[in-house]
Formats: sequence, C-alpha cells, structure tokens
Amino acid sequence: MNKHTTPIPPGNNLPPVTAALPVSCGTLIVNPDGLLLLCHVTNTAKWDIPKGMQDSGELTLEAAMRELREEAGIAFAPECFADLGLFDYRPDKRLHLYLLHCGDELASLDHLKCTSFFPHHATGDATPEVDGYRWAARGQLAALCWPRMAQRLQALHW
Repeated sequence: MNKHTTPIPPGNNLPPVTAALPVSCGTLIVNPDGLLLLCHVTNTAKWDIPKGMQDSGELTLEAAMRELREEAGIAFAPECFADLGLFDYRPDKRLHLYLLHCGDELASLDHLKCTSFFPHHATGDATPEVDGYRWAARGQLAALCWPRMAQRLQALHW
C-alpha cells in the first residue's frame, strides 16, 4: 500500500459487481388491421416475434433491426421503430422491444425468408431459426406463443 491508497475498513466493502442480464431485442410489426406479425419457430409448435440476442457493442435498435433482417428478410428505416422499452422476461434474460406499424409492403408474407441458421440437434444440418410467417390477433397469442411471450405481448399497447 502506498500513501495514495486508503484501506477500506471491514464491513464497508462495496457489493460485488454482477454481470447484467443478456438482452433479447425484438420488433412488434403491426399491420393496418391491427394484426401482429409472428414467425414460426422451426421444430416447435410455437410462434414468436422476430427477436434475438444483442451482440456485444450493438445498440438495442441495431440488434432488433438485424434480427428482423435475419429472421424475416425485411428492413425498415430506423425512424420507423418506436421504442417500447426494456422488460423483465426470464430469470436469465431481459427483453427490449420496438413497435413498427407497417403498410401494404407486408400485405403478402410470401417474400419473407429466414437467413439465420442453427445446426439441427439430430442431424447437424443447417436449419433456419424460423420456417413460416403469419398475422395474428391479440386474442390468438395465448394459443400460438409461449406463455411468457404471450403475456408480455398482451400487456403492451399495439
């Protein structure tokens, strides 16, 4: 210890630094009829919004926009996104959501395509994260989405 350091008295230690929870960033895309765009999660019976984990150094909006491109093949200008905020989601991660009201550009979903892949658990083959798209009404979310996601989406104004 030198003359420029001061010992910390016992009992006055600072609390341990804890790592922040990872953040999944996603977008609620709502069409003119008030329906929400959902992506079918490959190899499950569930649907989800386009979302995914924020990369190191990436802004939440950048992550949400990247996930939208990767999971649906679509892009919108940053000013089209309204920030809904950061939410508790699971014990191991949080959720940062954005809202986007689209127009006729998504009247058909036939052109949407996932370009993000993971290795299939049994074969190792490259498998798209999502394999289908649909519009859903608020009242359909409980049947289509995982319970925690359905609750979060139903609690938001869109």
